[in-house]
Amino acid sequence: MTVKSIFNLVIIFLFLAAVGLLFSSCLSMQKKPLASSSKEQPNIVFILADDLGYGDVGCYGQQWIKTPNIDQLAKDGMRFTDFYAGSTVCAPSRATLMTGQHTGHTYVRGNGEVPLPANDSILPQVLKQKGYTTGMVGKWGLGEKGTSGAPEKKGWDFFAGHLHHVEGHFQKPDSAWQIVNDESRKVKIPDGVYANEWFTKSGLDFINQNKNKPFFLYLAYTLPHAELIVPQKYLQQYLNADGSSKFSPETAQPGGLHYGAQPYPKAAYAAMVSQLDDYVGQINSLLEKLKLDENTIVIFTSDNGTHIEGGREITDATAFFQSSGPLRGIKRDLYEGGIRVPFIVKWKGSIAKNTTSSFIGAFWDLLPTLAEITNATAPNGDGMSFVNVLNSKQQATRSSALYWEFGEGGFKQAVRKDKWKAIRFYKDTKPVRTELYDLSNDIGERNNVAAQFPVIVRQMEQLMNNEHKSSAHPMFQIK
Repeated sequence: MTVKSIFNLVIIFLFLAAVGLLFSSCLSMQKKPLASSSKEQPNIVFILADDLGYGDVGCYGQQWIKTPNIDQLAKDGMRFTDFYAGSTVCAPSRATLMTGQHTGHTYVRGNGEVPLPANDSILPQVLKQKGYTTGMVGKWGLGEKGTSGAPEKKGWDFFAGHLHHVEGHFQKPDSAWQIVNDESRKVKIPDGVYANEWFTKSGLDFINQNKNKPFFLYLAYTLPHAELIVPQKYLQQYLNADGSSKFSPETAQPGGLHYGAQPYPKAAYAAMVSQLDDYVGQINSLLEKLKLDENTIVIFTSDNGTHIEGGREITDATAFFQSSGPLRGIKRDLYEGGIRVPFIVKWKGSIAKNTTSSFIGAFWDLLPTLAEITNATAPNGDGMSFVNVLNSKQQATRSSALYWEFGEGGFKQAVRKDKWKAIRFYKDTKPVRTELYDLSNDIGERNNVAAQFPVIVRQMEQLMNNEHKSSAHPMFQIK
């Protein structure tokens, strides 16, 4: 072989090596897969608001209330437009989140302090399969002390919060609960400290203490649920220089009722949403400070639609703040405003920034999704994993329908299937009417088209029949 030939071979070898190096570098710059290896398990922070409406934050159209941290979360991640809570009140909504079952199957289908049964394998128990340390702060509502649903019996390593949902009605309680020596015990909250301030500090401490191992933190705030009592530093931005509300006229909530007195319910509600937003910012800032944000999934949502409690009036919610956005209804309705909620997911480097998804999802999808991401084994349920939606590898579609049932104020059922939404109302255990809406051109559910599409109505009613299993608990049976 001549010197020239050897020289040419060397040049070719160097060229191929450079191409290979460049190709390898390009691959390494791609988004990391959503299903991580066991050595790189992502931390999970799930932030749940209490009675926050679909339109209560800026990135969902709110004009009056300031939510810069939640809006930034949406800019840094994926915002969902068609995501649903598990129910239209807190306990069953949280039950669907934890069990991966909708309210036609899950044991807890309404409020009333019914504990999760011992044989339910729920989200923290599933994640503990893969070595996660699990922590919960805020409102539990799925099992009191000594019951099968007590936090220490359902996979929680750490808990600081309320067991009974009514405890969460008051913003400055003198006590809460913690797991101490493997049982729930009542502890004192420092004098003058707001409950959600204490929850946030507990959550921040949990992150600091578990920063070197995979953790799951569930922050179940009681904001902006009534009572409408809020620290002055959050209220001040919604007051005029003379101390009056910027949203006058206001109708004061008097003293002596279940919820505390509040002279400015509209300003207080806005301040509570901003208070929640500040806590979201504090959590995110700590993740960034500890350099955990690269491999932490942050999820933000609400347990159901906006409320009219503690002095808040229906016109405050629907006309002034438009807390349900373009949707009809509020908390306790199965119209969209009662169940469709803000839902945002951020995972730096894995979910594309500032993206929007129209995937039709619900709380019972979270268990299979997080199980797939963490390579855990989820129990059989009603949800589907939407990992491919998060990874932008799949169109935002689902084959199964979404189903809800709710008993307060008369039993009712709802189904969403593609563009169609049906609600069936009962009286004396018997169905009396079914309403049908085409959400593709009537998101506000103003035009009941049941009479025009009787075949669709029958199909939706059959889905309701198929998805409803009679409850084992008498409180949740059709009546």
